[in-house]
This record gives sequence, structure tokens and C-alpha cells, in this order.
Amino acid sequence: MPLLSIGDFARATHLSVKTLRYYHDAGLLMPAEIDAHSGYRRYDVEQITTAQIIRRFRDLAMPIDDVRAVLQAPDLTTRNALIGHHLRRLENELGKTQAAVATLRDLLDPPADGVPVELRFLPPTRVAAISAVVASADIGRWVQGALGEIYASVSAQGVSIAGVAGGIYGTGLFEEDSGLATVYLPVESVVGPVGRVMNQVLPAADFAIIAHNGPEDGIDRAYGLLASYVAHHALSIPGPIREFYPINRHHTANARHWRTEIGWPIFPTGTGHTAR
Repeated sequence: MPLLSIGDFARATHLSVKTLRYYHDAGLLMPAEIDAHSGYRRYDVEQITTAQIIRRFRDLAMPIDDVRAVLQAPDLTTRNALIGHHLRRLENELGKTQAAVATLRDLLDPPADGVPVELRFLPPTRVAAISAVVASADIGRWVQGALGEIYASVSAQGVSIAGVAGGIYGTGLFEEDSGLATVYLPVESVVGPVGRVMNQVLPAADFAIIAHNGPEDGIDRAYGLLASYVAHHALSIPGPIREFYPINRHHTANARHWRTEIGWPIFPTGTGHTAR
């Protein structure tokens, strides 16, 4: 049986000696022979193909445990399923990377005409709502779940929707690790309390409002533009940020079609209108 020293095997496979030793310790690629006295490792020439396969998978960022599972798969179906799972993971990561790149390009090359900001007065509003103290890291998932519960409760009771769904977010969510959050749906009449859903009346308030289209990725840029506008053109007042969801998961599962409007509380000093 022709054997290669670890150095020759490294040259043949373009895997460094250090990497081959690591794969040996991890149980991924075992030498064909280990000298009992010197500890020198030797490899069978037929292992070159296995080493090349391992290298390809590692180039695709497949974890060691997953590579081992692929090599030890009992049949082709299992092997293909494992590889397919990793490919889907790569596609998901690629999508996140592309979204991050698009956001960065927007920051480097902002729209020449700026973004329209609307000054809007909201009268007192009857809503069905859910409130809770939520960890900042969990707010996205919590909002989606709470909104789904409110829509379901309102529909089950046959209560008419009277406006756009929204959320109210305390300063703790932005300045600390958690804070009070409320999501709501304007309704024509009182909703019978079910589960977490309660009735509230939101007080009248004035807001400077900017829109963000698409999923949550990149919404921080809209927040930044709105804060800059308020600093230059309005009187900011203490109070929670309010978001509005005219197109959300209830309307379409395609996040690219979602629309979020961000409301910054202000003290009005003129007539409400859309301004740049």
C-alpha cells in the first residue's frame, strides 16, 4: 500500500501540516499509519480524494462536525440532505450580506433629494392593544406575535378595524436592554379582553413622521434621518417613539412590500404638511 509522509500529503492536497494534524485530532481525516515510536503520520494515496472533498466543504465554511457527518453518511440520500442543509444556510447568510451591503451603499450615497417628513396630528384613538416589558433583542419577534394575536382577537369578535396598526416604544428599548412596548390596532368599538389583548385610548399627539419601506434591516437609517430633521426643524418633546404599520405581515408575507412609518413626538409650531 503506497504511503505518503505528512509533508508529501500536504503538498498533494494543499492542506498544511498543521491543518492535517487538526483534522486528525478532530477525527475527520485519520492517517493510514502512525509510527509507534516517532509518531510520524503517513497517509494512503487513496485518501487524497477524501482530503480534497474536505477542503471543498471547508472552503464553503461547513463546520467540522457537519463535514464529518457528510463523510460518515450511511447513504446518498442522507449525504445529499446534509449538503443541501448547508447550502440553504449559505444562501441565507448571502441574503443577509447583500442586505448589509445595500444598506452601507445607501449610507455612502444618500438620495440627492432627501427624504420627505410629514408633520401629523393624531386625535385620541380607541385601540385594542398588548403591552409588555420586552428585551431589546427580542422586540422584532415580540411585535409580530403580538400583532398577530390582536388581529385574530379583533376578527374573532367581529369588531371593525378603524385605522393602521402601530406600536409605542419606551426609551428603555433604545437606551437600555429592555423597555415597555405596546402594539395596537385602532377599532370602532370596545374589544372583549381575551388573553393579553386589552382596550386603551391613546392620547392626542403631534409627530414628525418618516417612512421606511421593506423589512426591518436598514430602519436605523430612517430613524437617523428623522432625528436630524427634528433637530433642525421642530421642537422635540419627551415621549415614546410611535411606529405605524400600514403594510405589515398581516397583509403580505413578503417583507419587501412592508411599510413602516416612524413617529417622533414634537411640539407643533406651524401648520401640518409634508416637508423636506
